[in-house]
Amino acid sequence: MGIKISEVANLPSRFGNFKVKAFKEGNKEHLVIYAKELDTIPMVRVHSECLTGDAIGSLKCDCRDQLEYALELAYKTDGMVIYLRQEGRNIGLLNKINAYALQDKGFNTIEANHQLGFEADERTYEVVTFILHHFNIHKIKLLTNNPDKVNAIDDIEIVERIPIIMESNEYNKSYLNIKKEKMGHLL
Repeated sequence: MGIKISEVANLPSRFGNFKVKAFKEGNKEHLVIYAKELDTIPMVRVHSECLTGDAIGSLKCDCRDQLEYALELAYKTDGMVIYLRQEGRNIGLLNKINAYALQDKGFNTIEANHQLGFEADERTYEVVTFILHHFNIHKIKLLTNNPDKVNAIDDIEIVERIPIIMESNEYNKSYLNIKKEKMGHLL
C-alpha cells in the first residue's frame, strides 16, 4: 500500500493518557490513538474526520459526541480510535460545505452529495486492516452503527459490534434519520 508510519508518541488528553501513531497513505495522514496497553481483543472506533463537528462543535451531526465517547471508552477499555482523514464522507471540506449549502436549501445529506456528483458515501476502509495488522490485532470489538464499516474491514474478526448512540438535537435529527432510513445505520 505504500504507507509511511510515524514513531510512537505520548498524548496526554482530557480523556486519558494515550499513545499515538500516524499513518500516511498518499496525501492522507490518519491518526491512531490508543491505550498504553491494548486489550487482547480491543474495542476499536473507526472515526472519519469531521472538522465542523469534531473541532468546531457543529450541531448538524453527532460526530464530536461519538469521537469523545469513543476516546473515553478507549481509555477505560484499553482500546483504540482510528481517526481517518476522510472529511465529509471523503468528499473533502470544500465539497462538504457546498453540501451544507444544498442542505440549507432543503436537500438531505445523500441528495446534496448526489447534486455535487458524489455517491452518498465515498469513504473506504482498506487502511484500517493495514493499521490493525500493524498492531498485530486480528480480533476486535467494533464501536459503530455503520454496517458498511463492519462489511468493509477485511481479514479482521469482529467479535462484537458495539452501538454508539448519541442523543439527537433539533439540528441533527433529520441527518440521523437519513443515516438510519437511507444508509442502513443501526440507530
